[in-house]
Amino acid sequence: MAHARISANLPPDIDPTKAPVAFGQRALPKLNEELQSLELLTQQRALMSLCDLVHDPEKVYQAIAVGFLDNLKTLLQHHDCIVRQKTTEILYIMAMHNIGRQGLVQNGIIFALIELLDDPEDICRKNTHQVLEMMAKIPEGAVAILHAGLIPLLVSKLKTELDGIQELILDTLSNCVYVEASKALAAGVIPILKEKLTHSSVAIRAKAASVLLGIGIHPEAKSMVCEEVIPVLVGLLEDADPDVQASATGALMFAIIKPQGRFSALGAGAIPSLLKLVAEETSKARLSAIKALTMLAELPQGRRTLLDHTATFQQCLGDPREAVKRAARTAISVIEWKP
Repeated sequence: MAHARISANLPPDIDPTKAPVAFGQRALPKLNEELQSLELLTQQRALMSLCDLVHDPEKVYQAIAVGFLDNLKTLLQHHDCIVRQKTTEILYIMAMHNIGRQGLVQNGIIFALIELLDDPEDICRKNTHQVLEMMAKIPEGAVAILHAGLIPLLVSKLKTELDGIQELILDTLSNCVYVEASKALAAGVIPILKEKLTHSSVAIRAKAASVLLGIGIHPEAKSMVCEEVIPVLVGLLEDADPDVQASATGALMFAIIKPQGRFSALGAGAIPSLLKLVAEETSKARLSAIKALTMLAELPQGRRTLLDHTATFQQCLGDPREAVKRAARTAISVIEWKP
């Protein structure tokens, strides 16, 4: 089940013929009327036509102005799976445009999507999560998802959903936890993320680490991350995928701000792996690795170990990125500091 593919293809018995669409703005009011038709085939054809039109941001603006969203919210609860599929697909395409995301937030579409998270059709659930993922990209969208109380439900879905949908959920959570982490923490997200950090999917490992990175910026979360996942994050520093390495290093950097986190990281053997990332000039994790090692150097044991590796940091002084050079200079001063 976890590797099932979600197909957007319509069943062979569904007539894909689109409703005739006139040129100009008059087409949209006509389609809006057809969405309210009691004839199923008319609704399906209207949705297919609208699906083509909303690729154009101008048509998205016009559709919102005409009042399509009220009808689309109603169709989300339709008994026909094709109607639900095309309706969620339209909302996803609209959400690809900034004007669409703003319109969906302002029209409270999130509340209408909640029931779709349990839809029996995989494609409907996938489309729904794609809408939420796109909406979470803007601050007001992330806030709307938080206010709708969706975070506990999204966290629970990480245990049961298909891998492809889990990726979308993790992306949504990643944007939401930057705004507020308390709801995700209360829903028990840390143990679930710990499990996802060892998932066979590279994308899921990277995205789980990214969520932890967002959680780690909040003071109330640092202790929980220290207790639960630092040894796993240290293990991911050796992951073959550079995105996993980068996200894990960033999450580890925030986790070891607290002293107990530094002791945990030292005990897990973080220094050799972090030094490897610092030595790789092309590593995406280089800056975070330098900052993490700087914090570990504030412990006597860490400083003693790193005194033999100052040359690694000296090499970073030639990095083209000013932030890396500045971090390397700070690291060297901390490592060579004498009381």
